[in-house]
Amino acid sequence: MSLFREAEHRDIILFVNGVRPSTVEAIETYGKRYDKKIKILIIVDQLKKKTVASLNDVSGRESRIEVISCNLDSPVEIKKTLKPYINRLLAVSSQFENSVPALQKILPHVPYLNGPTEESLDWSTDKIQMRQLLRAHNREISPKFTVIDEYKESTIAQIEKSVGYPCVVKPAGLAASMLVTLVYYREELEEALDMTFKKIEEVYKKKMGRGRPKILVEEMMEGVMYSIDGYVNDRGNIYLCPPVHIKLGKDIGFDDFFGYMQSTPTKLRKHQIEAANHVAQEAIKALGLRSTTAHVELMKTAEGWKIIELAPRMGGYRHTLYHWSFGINHILNDILTRIPQKPVIPKKVQGYTAAFKLFARKEGKLETIRGMKVVRELESYVTLTQKKKKGDLCLYAKNGGSVVIEITLFNKERARLQADIRRMEKAVEIVVAPRRKART
Repeated sequence: MSLFREAEHRDIILFVNGVRPSTVEAIETYGKRYDKKIKILIIVDQLKKKTVASLNDVSGRESRIEVISCNLDSPVEIKKTLKPYINRLLAVSSQFENSVPALQKILPHVPYLNGPTEESLDWSTDKIQMRQLLRAHNREISPKFTVIDEYKESTIAQIEKSVGYPCVVKPAGLAASMLVTLVYYREELEEALDMTFKKIEEVYKKKMGRGRPKILVEEMMEGVMYSIDGYVNDRGNIYLCPPVHIKLGKDIGFDDFFGYMQSTPTKLRKHQIEAANHVAQEAIKALGLRSTTAHVELMKTAEGWKIIELAPRMGGYRHTLYHWSFGINHILNDILTRIPQKPVIPKKVQGYTAAFKLFARKEGKLETIRGMKVVRELESYVTLTQKKKKGDLCLYAKNGGSVVIEITLFNKERARLQADIRRMEKAVEIVVAPRRKART
């Protein structure tokens, strides 16, 4: 195991394809804590510059940030590009799931930095391999599933025999609930498979999907959804953060699986959290993750805790949720885990936080968004980010669409937060021009 004091002369943290907005502040906190001037180096695949450009908005940032690029399919180019920095690298990190393939190409060229194995990154970003390994490790924590790589006459019978209804249809290599559909009977299943196979190639290309497009069909688990982020060091010690409650789009009347609301702290009791933590740790170890942050999604069912899926990255909005509710610096802890140094996880509750992803109730081109002024005047208001502009196409996540507005609320009192959530939900209206139906 490497020691921090052995790397005291290293002053660069390498990020793959981009950084989250609070990363600069986290690095500054680290530098002040250890009296080190740390530089951020972002390496970008030059063949995908346009795709990842939105992740690299570092305009106006300090000179400690540098962006470099090369052909990540060429080991020689990677070697040449990293050579000037190689002896100054303190850690390497990938903060986005669609950047994991690029991280896998970088890892062999930084063999003396702590990182997950290339195999574990494959296993934890491909939903099929993930399911296979989870069920091999413990069949009780993972749902039944089958894999579809082409839609043929026997497909429906295969699914009905091995999985049954209700079931969930999802691509194996996409995140953020893209093309995820819940079906209850044969006609719905046929429609979902037909739609998914028509769109999967386009969405994989647009969203940098993992591997060859395949479809996972799995048993629908009934229960309440939660997620837990944890830090895994190079010896397999796992440090888990508090659980986060997830309310899905389908819970508020959408025929869709996007994560509508994430909130923490939860109302789970101590023994329930301990049980969830145990299952999360089992899943992390089943996939052999190390020297990384792990994001674990779970379902609390009548039969116990079940794993939905996990990923070798921080969960969405997690830095904000943990910061406001517990004073946890999630981005900094992700870096500490990779150095390696022990993460700092305060347990005292500072208040109650909720993060929202809002989609339009109907699909169509965005005309206007009402109620944003009301939201910004709420006592619990933290942030509001508009992700789409007038004229942009608003689609459901299951049809390849993305969020329209992101909102974060915080209050020291749960009841006052809940009141502001109610005010926000009543005020905000996303108005779209309905999509025209194709002529037959």
